[in-house]
Amino acid sequence: MERTRNLGLPFRLLFVVGLLAVGGGVLFAATGGLGKVAEGLGSTFGGFVLELTATPAPSVAPMSDSTTPLLDEPTEPYTNQPTIDLVGSIPAEVVGTPGSRIRIYVALGKQEPSVVTQIPVGKKPRFLVPGITLVEGSNAFTATIVGPSGESEPSPVVTYVYDITKPRISLTSPGNGAVVNAESVQLVGQTQPRSQMRVRNATTNAIVTGEADASGNFSLTLAIGTGTNDIGITAIDPAGNENHLVLALRHGSGVLAASLAGSASRISLSSLPASTQLTVVVSDPDGRPLKGARVTFTLAVPNVSAITSPTIETGGDGTATWSTSIPKGAKTGLVHATAIVQTSQYGQTTALMVMTIVK
Repeated sequence: MERTRNLGLPFRLLFVVGLLAVGGGVLFAATGGLGKVAEGLGSTFGGFVLELTATPAPSVAPMSDSTTPLLDEPTEPYTNQPTIDLVGSIPAEVVGTPGSRIRIYVALGKQEPSVVTQIPVGKKPRFLVPGITLVEGSNAFTATIVGPSGESEPSPVVTYVYDITKPRISLTSPGNGAVVNAESVQLVGQTQPRSQMRVRNATTNAIVTGEADASGNFSLTLAIGTGTNDIGITAIDPAGNENHLVLALRHGSGVLAASLAGSASRISLSSLPASTQLTVVVSDPDGRPLKGARVTFTLAVPNVSAITSPTIETGGDGTATWSTSIPKGAKTGLVHATAIVQTSQYGQTTALMVMTIVK
């Protein structure tokens, strides 16, 4: 019995079963029960051996996170091309695995991902899935590895935005037809965020470029020449769509301007005293009517003392009018009319005209 202590558990159990079989044979030989006992022991022993020697069935384990593929991020997610090529990589442990596939999913907008296509796992870690069709708007792609042991976790999302709409261009200033007195003009407006901007002055051939910011705002300074300048503004959005806006700007004189006119250019000596009316039109340096300019009119009539008006302010249309009379006693000759214009913002200027007193 000492030796049985050094045997393994299966052999010790077999030894015990053997002793029981011998004892059972002696006790039940005379009664004919030996066959039944042997049959029962044989069945028990067979089941016992089968249990000890059987190999457990392997369990199927899900694929580990290390088998997750990766998709390359695009340099620019916006595109106006209807198809793209997806490029990515798979872990080294998956490369060349027989029967494994790379499965591509896409989620459109807020929809759940759906399968686009799948390709066999190759013998290199890099892979290419060509000619994937895009749907207008956001296309969010993921990839998985599908193998004998299941499907991996999806890759991080890579998004392409299919955009075929031209970017709008809204110019805040200046307006079309505006007069600009500086040597350059600042063009301020809005378009699609991150759009490339190009402005060309067709009159001078000057060109400037820039980029709209993340909110779509842009501001570009362009040189202008004398007279009318034909300006073209081009916006190219991140997807490559292009739009154009044209306008004309006039280079102003840059100074305060005034023009004077009278109700008559010739006055008969015999009609004296004769009424006359003087009207001045005042424009600011950008060529717009100037309201609130202070005007003083004077008439220098032959043989008559100078006739001077009170100060008159221009109205919203930039005009001021003064009515007076050329008295009897004036002689034939030239009558010099003057309008002296003064402003607090642009300084002063003078406008002149001549009338004639005839016989």
